[in-house]
Amino acid sequence: MLTDVYRKISGGPAKAGGHQPAIKRRDAINGLIHVVSLSATKTADALIDPKLVLSWVMHAIGAPTYLIGALVPVREAGALLPQLFIARQVQSRPTRRKAWSLGAAVQGVMAIVIAATAFTLGGASAGWLIVAALGVLAISRAIASTTYKDALARSVPQGRRGAITGAAASIAAAFGLAYGAAMASGVFGGVSVAVVAGFISLAGLLFLAASLLFLNLQEEVETPEAQDKQSWADFFAPLWSDRQLQLFILSRGFLTTTALAPPFIVMITVAASENSLTQLGPLVVASSLAAVLSAFVWGRVSDRSSRLSLILSGFAGAVVYALVAMLALATSGPLNTWLAAILMFAAQVAYQGVRSGRSIYLTDMTHDDTRLGYTALSNTIIGLILLAGLGLGGVAHFAGPEVTLVVCAVMSAIGALIAMRLAKT
Repeated sequence: MLTDVYRKISGGPAKAGGHQPAIKRRDAINGLIHVVSLSATKTADALIDPKLVLSWVMHAIGAPTYLIGALVPVREAGALLPQLFIARQVQSRPTRRKAWSLGAAVQGVMAIVIAATAFTLGGASAGWLIVAALGVLAISRAIASTTYKDALARSVPQGRRGAITGAAASIAAAFGLAYGAAMASGVFGGVSVAVVAGFISLAGLLFLAASLLFLNLQEEVETPEAQDKQSWADFFAPLWSDRQLQLFILSRGFLTTTALAPPFIVMITVAASENSLTQLGPLVVASSLAAVLSAFVWGRVSDRSSRLSLILSGFAGAVVYALVAMLALATSGPLNTWLAAILMFAAQVAYQGVRSGRSIYLTDMTHDDTRLGYTALSNTIIGLILLAGLGLGGVAHFAGPEVTLVVCAVMSAIGALIAMRLAKT
């Protein structure tokens, strides 16, 4: 039964004549552990989303504006920048599951700390505690992110990895969609700090459950020869010697606009009024729905060609951002909420494609002895690019979000063009 469920989720390449290869019970168990664990952590991410949920909580408890503005940079940079140092620490260890489990467990504890702080405290003191806890959570996320691709490659055969991660993303997005729809429709009798803190606590429990489950993963253990810690020079060497890694990082760097652009769509849509959270509701639903409908599809596309996923999603993002900018300039005011929701849906479909494509491409282009280092190098550089991407906020402040989206459109198109030069995996 486990193998049947695994086969339905993962699909996989067929043998000559259209026959599916036999599935080992160990592979099926590993695949389902990945699906459940990743679904739990991705659902938790949605429940504690700094861009919307934590920002709303901080505003509601009276935290200073400068602390609210620090949430997203702390979360994104903290999750990427430490990966280079983390990789060197775990590189000499024979397995990755314990490191991933530790990262998930600490994220769970910090989520509960955030919930307790929001529920019991207020003002600047609560704001500082939440930002500090989010910083620890982000570093713990870096541990999980650094080791996950290696754990995936060691426990799930190539050709099934994209479907596994895509299925998890779709399941989590479905829960996120239900969460957003329930909030928007007032199922819980109105949105209050207590209600949101309860969901953040649930996020913490999901992280902890995923941590315990992932410890049961059965990995292929590295040989002792591959466990020696590299020197810093050797660690950075691929940046100068591997042309495909250079192109991949360059393409991914430009395609970070698919993550950075959605807030500017929100700025164009949401007027500065007390009803802004109501206006945000359809956008949250559209974002979750895009993940539900597209994450698994993009995963299967990436299994066939992760390079193609990057190309298609990059060009799609460019078209959407340019269209939003033109509509905003033409109307000279906030976009209609439901039109903006449709455009947000398209933008998030593009984002899911980039996420799937870059994850599977990096996993497939590397080997067991290089994957961890390549992942850390790539993510550290992207972390720096994301910090530089904060300059887009300055562009929006001085020139308007419409101009910023034009910049995003150009960058996304450049990223797709660079992806066309990547080798097929």
